[in-house]
Amino acid sequence: MSAEGLIKNNPKIILFDGVCCLCAAWVDFVVQRNTAQDIQFASVQSAQGQALLRWCQLPTDEFDTMVYIEHGQAYFRSTAFLRVVKHLNKGWPLLSIGRFCPSMLRDWLYDRIALNRYRLFGKREVCLLPTPALKARFL
Repeated sequence: MSAEGLIKNNPKIILFDGVCCLCAAWVDFVVQRNTAQDIQFASVQSAQGQALLRWCQLPTDEFDTMVYIEHGQAYFRSTAFLRVVKHLNKGWPLLSIGRFCPSMLRDWLYDRIALNRYRLFGKREVCLLPTPALKARFL
């Protein structure tokens, strides 16, 4: 399926690094708290993830940001994070107030974590595979 078709059929998509332990924990965190179950996931290493990276005009071999696509608009880095937390339950949407902080400062902090994520949190030998119960949430 084309990137446009994926986006049309899945209005909220998180692209994540499937070998990054922090990214896998983020996916699990979102799954547990997105009770509406309206966010889909794609590993950047998958065929779907690669197509969506090309659609976003991002490199397909370097993964230094999470991408969140919502209704055909792509968001990156800290903005992607802040857009995602708006769709979580309990008090997590309150974090979206961070959008009032200058993006230069937010993205600087995001980049410090993203660029050191393998060293700080580890790296898997293989991509995260969804459990059978979560398979429907993955592209």
